[in-house]
Amino acid sequence: MEAIILAGGFGTRLRPFTFTRAKSLLPILNKPMVSYLMAMLPKEVDTVILAVNYRKEQIETYFNENDFGKTIIINDEPEPLGTGGAVKFAEKHITDAFFILYSDIICSLKLSDMLHFHKKKHAVSTISLWPVENVSEFGVVDIQPDGNITRFVEKPKIEDAPSDLINAGTYLLEPQVLDYIATGRLVSMETEIFPQIIKDTRKFYGYKFKGYWIDVGRIRSYIDVHKLLLEKKKVEYLSGRDCKIGGELHRSCIGDHVTVGENTQLESTVVFDHVTIGKHVILDNCIIGEHCEIGDYATLTNTAVGDNEKLDKKTIYDNIIVWNQAIPTGYPKKQIGNVIGE
Repeated sequence: MEAIILAGGFGTRLRPFTFTRAKSLLPILNKPMVSYLMAMLPKEVDTVILAVNYRKEQIETYFNENDFGKTIIINDEPEPLGTGGAVKFAEKHITDAFFILYSDIICSLKLSDMLHFHKKKHAVSTISLWPVENVSEFGVVDIQPDGNITRFVEKPKIEDAPSDLINAGTYLLEPQVLDYIATGRLVSMETEIFPQIIKDTRKFYGYKFKGYWIDVGRIRSYIDVHKLLLEKKKVEYLSGRDCKIGGELHRSCIGDHVTVGENTQLESTVVFDHVTIGKHVILDNCIIGEHCEIGDYATLTNTAVGDNEKLDKKTIYDNIIVWNQAIPTGYPKKQIGNVIGE
């Protein structure tokens, strides 16, 4: 059985950290994001197909250096093809029912249970579902008591919503679904393919699960997933190897070879490897990239500091992205500004 992990995007909403690395390799509690997806896969999955494009070499190197006990296929898309296009491009590797996972969703979904549900229902397609409070911000499903989905309703008014369940971004599909997808173009599974499968097969099911679900596609949610997982571990903070901590860390994570100066305070902050943070520094709701230096008495709030940046003593930043280097060639042009709250 195969699983396709969609890892080809630029991750522009996580800039500046995706200027220098693939989004799927961003660390979460000091482990690459994609490793959490690999840990989710049930034993039935023996082959993992990574749909990649941007920073392909980094992903290839990571899987060459780390053995997950499964066959790994790096499927290099010539250009971004969307969900459906990426799946169609992997068609030659598909032998049976297969999972599709987004590389930036961290959740408590048990794929083995979803697989059992799919087989029991003799489904053509099964998608994971997650409840939300504000249905008007999402596309929600119209679902029958047996789990059969009859339609998607995009951003309904609260009083018109058929349910509070949204597509949670994990799919289990039978090979016949591939026949619906055109070759060699950008295709959206969600808007083009799924409605057609619902209409034709009436075997399109939704699988609800409990626990937690975070789309780690923004700076805000990247910090949130750290706080959530720290709470699950029942620890105040996590530190990597060879760290020197002279201050206090609350709901924060620091990587390997990090120095935190005396009387420095970190609150809801993520620090990558090889970072030096001075004395009497306050970091609140921040992300600090690799090989950065933060001067003494600096105060940063809601701030993202890209790799290799050096901030002077007494620097005060609030709600900005710090990036004073060239943007990589080919990276989409996006405004670098106040995106922490997105």
